[in-house]
Amino acid sequence: MFLPFLRKSLTALFAAVLLLCPGFAVGAQDSQTVSHEHIDEVLSSIDRGHFIGQVTISPDGKRLAWIQGTRGGQEIRVAPLGDLDQSERITAAATAEQHCSEGELTWSPDSTSLAFFSDCADPGGQTDLYLARVGPDGSPTQRLTELKGYVEAPAFSPDGNAIAFLYVAGATRPAGALAAMKPPSGVIGEDGVEIQRVAIARVDVTQPVTPTPATPANLHIYEFDWSPDSKSLAYIAADPPGESNWWVAKLFTQAVGLSKPVKPGPGSQPSTLLFTDETGAPKAVLDPQTVSGPLHGLQIAVPRWSPDGKAIAFIGGLMSDQGVTGGDVWIVSAAGGEPHDLTPQRPSSPAWIAWDGNEQMYVSELAGGNYQLVLLRLPGDRNSDSVSTNHGAVLFSIPGLVGDGRLEGSLSSAAALHSLFVFRASTFDHPMEIYEATLEGLKFPGQEGVTQLSHFNDGVEPAWGKSVSLDWSSDGFNVQGWLMLPKDYDARKKYPLIVEVHGGPASAVVAHWAGGAGGFSAAAFSALGYFVLMPNPRGSYGQGEAFTEANRKDFGYGDLRDILAGVDTVLKKYPIDPGRVGISGWSYGGFMTMFAVTQTQRFKAAVAGAGISDWLSYYGENSIDQWMIPYFGASVYDDPQVYARSSAITFIKQAHTPTLAVVGDRDGECPAPQSFEFWHALRDLHVPAELVVYPNEGHGFVDPVHRNDVMERAVDWFARYMP
Repeated sequence: MFLPFLRKSLTALFAAVLLLCPGFAVGAQDSQTVSHEHIDEVLSSIDRGHFIGQVTISPDGKRLAWIQGTRGGQEIRVAPLGDLDQSERITAAATAEQHCSEGELTWSPDSTSLAFFSDCADPGGQTDLYLARVGPDGSPTQRLTELKGYVEAPAFSPDGNAIAFLYVAGATRPAGALAAMKPPSGVIGEDGVEIQRVAIARVDVTQPVTPTPATPANLHIYEFDWSPDSKSLAYIAADPPGESNWWVAKLFTQAVGLSKPVKPGPGSQPSTLLFTDETGAPKAVLDPQTVSGPLHGLQIAVPRWSPDGKAIAFIGGLMSDQGVTGGDVWIVSAAGGEPHDLTPQRPSSPAWIAWDGNEQMYVSELAGGNYQLVLLRLPGDRNSDSVSTNHGAVLFSIPGLVGDGRLEGSLSSAAALHSLFVFRASTFDHPMEIYEATLEGLKFPGQEGVTQLSHFNDGVEPAWGKSVSLDWSSDGFNVQGWLMLPKDYDARKKYPLIVEVHGGPASAVVAHWAGGAGGFSAAAFSALGYFVLMPNPRGSYGQGEAFTEANRKDFGYGDLRDILAGVDTVLKKYPIDPGRVGISGWSYGGFMTMFAVTQTQRFKAAVAGAGISDWLSYYGENSIDQWMIPYFGASVYDDPQVYARSSAITFIKQAHTPTLAVVGDRDGECPAPQSFEFWHALRDLHVPAELVVYPNEGHGFVDPVHRNDVMERAVDWFARYMP
């Protein structure tokens, strides 16, 4: 649905030299703008600090592996825990000078091997699965597969004999709705549908093989987990097309069995892994569309099999795109049956779970503006309602971003040491670093129980102003948000304010380095002399499932009141000119920007990224219409009024705010016609407006020139209408 613009680190947003966009601009106006040289200087000052990617600890707790940015790109490093200076590069490259795209790390259960994807055999093209032996018994990296398609999410089987991963054979684009959609042609919805399945590769092959997918061709798999005996999979899946049906996916289990690979003769093609008669048909364990109770009609994610194989835990709730997870922790018998909520009325948003024995689990969640880790004990019968009485104990809380912001937890624990975790984290004031946490007296950072393992970014200071977490009340809700102050803030001066609304709506702004709320950079606005308010209004994660569900059938009303209450809170505390308040946002934030300017005249300028102006026409234009039923309660054909009530177009004659709209021409989540419709209406009403359409871009822009251009145009727009 409306993921905050980019899932990657925002430091990459400013990696290229600022250039004029080759996009198509409609309705441009000549007026006052900020010097492009000044913008370039600001963006360059923000693009500092070393990139740290995935971090994972070996199951025995002795080694750490991570992705690290280098001048040549990114590379995999492995080091003894606590001595990262002794790291060595792990790669499929033939020479030290060769740089490949490598990542998605997974340790073998015995901690002797690290598997990863690499494109070394086809630089810039196909990635394959590789296995590297680490430690004193290390040997040359081995290529395990010969694939043709999109791959992600490798996971070792518990017995260490195989690696499962998600695979789209013959893929022409990454899986999911964020990537640019293929240009429409042929029989729509039938031709060229790409299905993501689970493939399994053995680790005892002597040369690369082409695995046969283990799961059926009529199911699109989103997430999976191995059973503890390595004989079955649990997975979240739905009928194709996959980008649309994530919101109606079911939980399945399936037995799998692999035969030994057959060694091919000279000159023959790589062998194929065939499945034995032990491979069974999928069994539907849970369908949220048919269950009763609070899970009915919602989404499920993060399936995790209990160590005894008798139960499967998962996250259930009202969610946005796959990977942006939040809800309650639920449990269901692996044989099927009624699910049970382990965290009802919890005032936070669980996002990631890991079992620790059969009677307790670790839960990573967002609470207000903080990430925290909870130990949840499961007394009594796990598959009865009595288990839900335990709400767990908070082990540590982190006022910053853990991992990459997809709210999946991004914690890695040592299986042999359940009290040891590693993670990467950053705040608005501190760049990303790697930390080790034990479970005695944890606070963050630098307190007893937490050790900073890496120092890649020592001496790197923010080029923007200080930030504070704010709380305010709105309609009986407690609402949290972040305020970034202007660089070199002087309380004797008056400043402009920009409100950045995040995507989602089931998502949240969390403090992070070079922070922003979607496709725009709060850090850059702060460096240019703006206050920036990043609210988490109702519909967001962090305050519990009831708060996340509070804007169902009410888009634009309660959430806008929350945002305006936040603006009032800031105006009372800081020297802000009420005549220079602007609003921006991407995706759901783009919709809120369009809707807000039809409801209030408080905003003097607006920038809407990938927005939605008319929910009625949107229903028939987007590629993800299944998400709309749980939010609106019915299809547009059954209840058009509930869609019209939240459409900016319904109230367009009340809009007078100069608005810039930007969008990708191949956006399937928030299609470009929605921005055209809004721009066209403003133009007819003689409201200053500009539309920029970026070629070959989907919902999340990938071209750094386009990403930079979006920011440059936004800065220009606010400078023009809030000088």
